[in-house]
Amino acid sequence: MTREEMMCVAAARALPDRACVFVGIGLPSTAANLARRLHAPDIVLIYESGTIGAKPDVLPVSIGDAELAETADSVVSVPEIFAYWLQAGRIDIGFLGAAQIDRFANINTTVIGDYDRPDVRLPGAGGAPEIAAHAGEVFVVVRHSPRTLVERVDFITTAGFLDGGDARERAGFRGRGPTRVITDLGMLEPDPVSRELILTAIHPGVDVSDVQRATGWPLQVNAALDTTPEVTTEELEVLRALQRRTGERAG
Repeated sequence: MTREEMMCVAAARALPDRACVFVGIGLPSTAANLARRLHAPDIVLIYESGTIGAKPDVLPVSIGDAELAETADSVVSVPEIFAYWLQAGRIDIGFLGAAQIDRFANINTTVIGDYDRPDVRLPGAGGAPEIAAHAGEVFVVVRHSPRTLVERVDFITTAGFLDGGDARERAGFRGRGPTRVITDLGMLEPDPVSRELILTAIHPGVDVSDVQRATGWPLQVNAALDTTPEVTTEELEVLRALQRRTGERAG
């Protein structure tokens, strides 16, 4: 088992059955489709292109992948997805990735470096800012490194808790914001007062010092630190079968 597989399984476990989940492409989509196959058969997966109740047999390469439309319960327009479903409060969980995420769970998917002269120009916002603003709560899944978990993002594409404390509430955002950040080392959650991300769980075989070294700010550790359960044989086999089918289609 790799750390990435542990991360995908841990992220999948976080998704409850029958939840309505707005899914981002990449790691969030992998975890969401794994959850549907393991413990959440009635989870409703919604993608930005307008597919509701998608049940892909392989992982989609983009929101426009025909696999999503062919397996969905319904396909509606993009304005309807955002206005009727997201902004109307019908999305339980927004599931996002990030190029950078900072100590207050703000997400950057726009640029690395200066905005006008960036070192790297990233894909951009897509629907993530709206998802983070209106979904009941937000889960983020990222690979853990000091380049990804930074003290302050180079550009706030998607608001988490802004400067911390009650800044998100004062800004008028409807949803609760990021409640879990799942990485290949463990899980972080916002402190209830400061809203700074703190380490609440580590994966089996990971030491707290490993996580702290891989974090771009002085990471605080919850007093009641948990260890996530070991990955089961079934979880690993289902994940690998899903990825193998996806690779066979791409090949």
